[in-house]
Amino acid sequence: MLSRSCFVLAACALLAINPAQAEEPRATEAEAQAMVGKAVALLKARGPDVAYKSFTEHPDGAFKDRDLYVFVYDFGGTCLAQGANPKMVGKNLLAITDVDGKAFIKGMVTMVQSSGKGWYGPYKFARPDGKGYEEKKSYCERGVGDTMVCAGIYVAAK
Repeated sequence: MLSRSCFVLAACALLAINPAQAEEPRATEAEAQAMVGKAVALLKARGPDVAYKSFTEHPDGAFKDRDLYVFVYDFGGTCLAQGANPKMVGKNLLAITDVDGKAFIKGMVTMVQSSGKGWYGPYKFARPDGKGYEEKKSYCERGVGDTMVCAGIYVAAK
């Protein structure tokens, strides 16, 4: 009888877990920087055709992890690779703004042109579940030529 009671209590405890606690943890700054470093290395070693295809299609999963993915833009604002939404590739999004009117792609380009690499943000971006917006920031490094390679993380609410 005792073991059955323990089983029932354990089952109840599992059902009481907050769904937010059961979600996978979000990506960290260190993970974003490491992914961008790996992406830039692939880009320089194998060239844009191979790298951009890998970033967008991520056949081996190396450039997409939970809410973390690589995206690449040229300095004119044209999307060259996009790990979350391949429909963006080929579109010029230099003037795109977040819900507060912040031109975040333009801001990232300006930052990379002046510093070569660094963090840009925060800016507001659609949540992974599609329910509203959250603050996000992106780590970017200069790619080959006039391009930037980035990965963004959601900023934890304080």
